[in-house]
Amino acid sequence: MRLQSSSQANRIITAVVGSTLLIVGVAMLALPGPGWIVIFFGLTILSAEFLWARLLLRRLKQAGQKASDMVSPSRAVNSESSKVR
Repeated sequence: MRLQSSSQANRIITAVVGSTLLIVGVAMLALPGPGWIVIFFGLTILSAEFLWARLLLRRLKQAGQKASDMVSPSRAVNSESSKVR
């Protein structure tokens, strides 16, 4: 297999590194370790090349923001009121 350009090599390296982090992160959900953080980093790397990873990362960020707002709703209200001023 011969690579046609350096951009093709970069795409392959990005896919391998991002996929590896994603798989390790999923494994860390059952094993000890920071699974969600590693999944987030893996998706961040993959989103540089793949639309599906970008969309999944956006959904993950939205779910995290929604969970954060549920845990501390006063922060969400305070940040909203500070924007109005």
